[in-house]
Amino acid sequence: MRFFFLFFFIFFLTDAFSSEIYKRENDITKNLRCLVCEGQSVYESNSDFAIDIKKFVNKELKKNKSNEEIYSFLKLKYGEEILFNPEISLKNIFLWFGPISFFIIGIYILYRKFNVEK
Repeated sequence: MRFFFLFFFIFFLTDAFSSEIYKRENDITKNLRCLVCEGQSVYESNSDFAIDIKKFVNKELKKNKSNEEIYSFLKLKYGEEILFNPEISLKNIFLWFGPISFFIIGIYILYRKFNVEK
């Protein structure tokens, strides 16, 4: 009877652990860009690159690596372009704030132009 309960407990515990890894793997691969396919995430893609990245992520999760450790390694290997949502840094600050800055400057120029003419 003890063996049955032990087996039952271990069976469901490993299933819960496996589903947690599966969920984390999906979350991570949805945030990674497939560098071979245009506009697809690693999660959506079936390219060889995406399959290799999925295997790598799964292997690292089974080693109990955190999401940040996995992202850091992939950023070092492939650069910022592998992330769908890159971090704000000095390298890309213009890309983050440039469009809104141009919009505000354009509104200011139009405002000045129409106020000066009146």
